[in-house]
Amino acid sequence: MKIFIASDHAGFELKEKLREWLVKKGYEVKDFGAFSYNETDDYPDFVRDAAKAVANNPEQSRGIVLGGSGQGEAMAANRFKGVRAAVLYKFSAEIVRLARQHNNANILSLGARFISEDEAKTAVEIFLETEFNGIGENERHLRRIKKIDL
Repeated sequence: MKIFIASDHAGFELKEKLREWLVKKGYEVKDFGAFSYNETDDYPDFVRDAAKAVANNPEQSRGIVLGGSGQGEAMAANRFKGVRAAVLYKFSAEIVRLARQHNNANILSLGARFISEDEAKTAVEIFLETEFNGIGENERHLRRIKKIDL
């Protein structure tokens, strides 16, 4: 699985730590920036490219985008057909798990100002390891996702 990652200035420091951690865990990571701290940068400039990359191969890739709250980053990412970005700005393992199981989220948008590095790593781990369960008796989840991409 390929991981696409991006952030603005507010998420830059945490993005750098997560990228390094993911590489050490053996993931192939493509970083779309920011590549240096610039307090005047704009998150759509970086998130857009990560979201496009996930949209081009949503079954074999995932994205992690970071900003101050993660809200704007998710909004920007969700503009692309096939992208389902879930926001996490207060740590909850259950929220991350449900985003994958019920919504087949393929981008995790993290609010870097509201979660710790350890919480972010745990959330990313859950996000990458949790499978979508939209088959069989849970087919309703797949039905709902299909309605999003009309």
